[in-house]
Amino acid sequence: MERQCWWYLLVLSCLFQTLSAHSDFYTSIGHMTDLLYTEKDLVTSLKNYITAEENKLKQVKQWAEKLDVLSAIAMQDPEGFLGNPVNAFKLMKRLNTEWGDLESLVLKDTKEGFISNLTLQRQHFPTDEDQTGAAKALLRLQDTYRLDTNTISTGDLPGVTHKSPMTVEDCFELGKIAYSEVDYYHTELWMEQALKQLDEGEESTVDKVTVLDYLSYAIYQQGDLGRALELTKRLLMLGEEPVPERKMYEMLCRGEGIKLTPRRQRRLFCRYFDNHGHPKYLLSPVKQEDEWDRPYIVRYHDIISHGEIEKVKELAKPRLRRATISNPITGVLETPQYMTPLTGKLTTAMYRVSKSAWLTAYEHPMIDQINQRIEDLTGLEMDTAEELQVANYGVGGQYEPHFDFGRKDEPDAFKELGTGNRIATWLFYMSDVAAGGATVFPDVGAAVWPKKGTAVFWYNLFPSGEGDYSTRHAACPVLVGNKWVSNKWIHERGQEFRRPCGLNETA
Repeated sequence: MERQCWWYLLVLSCLFQTLSAHSDFYTSIGHMTDLLYTEKDLVTSLKNYITAEENKLKQVKQWAEKLDVLSAIAMQDPEGFLGNPVNAFKLMKRLNTEWGDLESLVLKDTKEGFISNLTLQRQHFPTDEDQTGAAKALLRLQDTYRLDTNTISTGDLPGVTHKSPMTVEDCFELGKIAYSEVDYYHTELWMEQALKQLDEGEESTVDKVTVLDYLSYAIYQQGDLGRALELTKRLLMLGEEPVPERKMYEMLCRGEGIKLTPRRQRRLFCRYFDNHGHPKYLLSPVKQEDEWDRPYIVRYHDIISHGEIEKVKELAKPRLRRATISNPITGVLETPQYMTPLTGKLTTAMYRVSKSAWLTAYEHPMIDQINQRIEDLTGLEMDTAEELQVANYGVGGQYEPHFDFGRKDEPDAFKELGTGNRIATWLFYMSDVAAGGATVFPDVGAAVWPKKGTAVFWYNLFPSGEGDYSTRHAACPVLVGNKWVSNKWIHERGQEFRRPCGLNETA
């Protein structure tokens, strides 16, 4: 038995080392060839799934056609038809047995093999860092060999045997990556190419308004105000001026304007998650669902029980006070206020309308258990995290768009805590909400809806320590119902070995 366990561990160790060696795919063509075989395997698996579905549909169709003919004959003279004892027996047999068999056939899950294979292979897919690295490599080659965008886009590269034209989405993605690197020169080149292909009639999920928005801004940043103005006029003529944040926030709250394309949605999965074999979850993994890809937002289902929710609410209710925000200058938590112009008096601001309370691990063993659960699932240190904050939103309760992390122009944010910036956010939904109350991310067009007993998690900082500005989010006003949430703001200190620093600023 010990020998078998040792052999099993050795195999796992070798497998892990093999997979680890294949990180940073974009840096080696040799390793990238492995991805072609992976994709070929997935295509074969997909075709097998299609064949199985077609065979199932074929059997159902044959059954329907046979019964259609039989029913037509029987209904001409129902009593006479059933006067034949064989027909009576066959009717009993069909309804008692054969229709049940048909039901089993229809309910048969033929996609399981394909989904299992895809989920398994996806763990070893290239990362965002690989995609960004490959894009930057293409831009370097473009500059070094003085290649124009059309030559690259049509696939007419010197010495190439396997031509591969680029779609509008490909060109747009290159332009976006250049834009994120504040490289407006390449942003202009690739947004122009995307626009050219759209003007030529290529169908795409990317619209001209979005491309023109990036293009005009990139040209403006390079000082060509006249051309930037012309492109902006063209954008306005399309009648779809870029949506201001406030309007986008309100649209998302209504369930409108969500920007998850079918192509990106296909990359989101559900899985049973044990955080790389954590002892607590190895035999009883939790249900994890991808909510969004960039920023990466995951939801954990059935992660806090009704009993735990009631205890948290019981502890929090006596001390609920008007919710606070972090002062960007001092870093101190305080009630949001503004000065009334006419009276000069400080008035409570309405951009955060809720009451909150803070619960420490020392107050009740259950709070300590909840904190430990967050640590076990995220792998992040909780000793430097802020206490569990419980919030209850009243009539029209909301929290307008904000960042959880401190920006560069807020050097003293969280200074008094001495634990660094907020690296990540964990948010429990402790009630269902009849209408409204979503958590929305206006910059990326994402919306996450409350569901009692679940929690969502995202990183506010890249591994480099730079803030991820796409995590700007808001809590929509509660239209009908009562919204209870609790959150844990996790800080940088103590994560040095749990989430090592990255060299890439935005990866």
